Amino acid sequence: MRRKASLLGLALLLLSALLLALGASVGSTGFESVLRAAQDPVAAQIVWQIRLPRTLGAWLAGALLGLAGAVAQGLFRNPLADPFLLGSASGASLGVASAMALLGTTLGGASALAWLTRLGLTGAAFLGAVLAVLLTLQLARGVQHTLRLLLAGVIVGVVLGAAKDLITLAAPDIVPAMLGFNLGSAGFVGWSGCALMAGLGLLCALAAWVCARALDGLSLGEATAASLGLPLVRMRVVLVAVLALATGTAVAQTGLIAFVGLAAPHLVRSIVKTPHDRLLLLAACMGGLLLMAADILARWLIAPQELPVGVLTAVLGGSYLLWLMHRRTRGGGGLA
Repeated sequence: MRRKASLLGLALLLLSALLLALGASVGSTGFESVLRAAQDPVAAQIVWQIRLPRTLGAWLAGALLGLAGAVAQGLFRNPLADPFLLGSASGASLGVASAMALLGTTLGGASALAWLTRLGLTGAAFLGAVLAVLLTLQLARGVQHTLRLLLAGVIVGVVLGAAKDLITLAAPDIVPAMLGFNLGSAGFVGWSGCALMAGLGLLCALAAWVCARALDGLSLGEATAASLGLPLVRMRVVLVAVLALATGTAVAQTGLIAFVGLAAPHLVRSIVKTPHDRLLLLAACMGGLLLMAADILARWLIAPQELPVGVLTAVLGGSYLLWLMHRRTRGGGGLA
């Protein structure tokens, strides 16, 4: 089983490398930009400053979501748990909507509120996601009770989503931009965003890997995990922090992209049964591959126009999970 998991990881990395090369050739100007990159400065800029960071950024965001999805499903012992479960998606949307409304109405344009301008929409999304998770933790009174944490996340998500809708109604000029954020896109990810996601992704992956034994213990039940002598409270704190940081970082860079974090761990489990120390890393690689492939497909299907990548992931990921539920229901099992 360990050898099979290693082979799967190697295959995912090789496919990701191939798609990264393919992503450099897909765009409104076609493959010609790659051929002319050595002689044409404009073509080189298109390839190196737009296509490559966008494609790599899609992989990194998908890896963060895949890792967060595996953590969420293990932490809550629920195969339908996804990275947005603690209200981070609604918090990020509220942060972006608030920033757009203030920048557009307070003093007009980019001169509004110097601190908010420096923070930017990416920073506002990340700050909103983190504050939403902190609010969830406060409402749940810590991380000791996973059911209470789950319910608190749902409540916070609904309330913050309603607050975002009220802001959108009060400032209707931000509706097109908010629609783009809610549908998700890797089109604005640059090299700085890639570096940020890579650094925080490595930190999150290392922290989650250290706590993998707690997820293995929780999969056997709360009492069994406690009997193994695992420091569950401390490990839950670390895992919730990983979940919040990974999700907030990805959402801040690409907007709301559905089903990647939910589908990636299921795809890995359907190929190989493995403990969480390998599942977490494989789910991250699978999530990166899924989002990178979806981003390339979104650029190619109706080129030179683009489809929102969040729409593709929702359609493809939702269809896969429906098929998986149907297959396992006929086989007498559940979605796991």
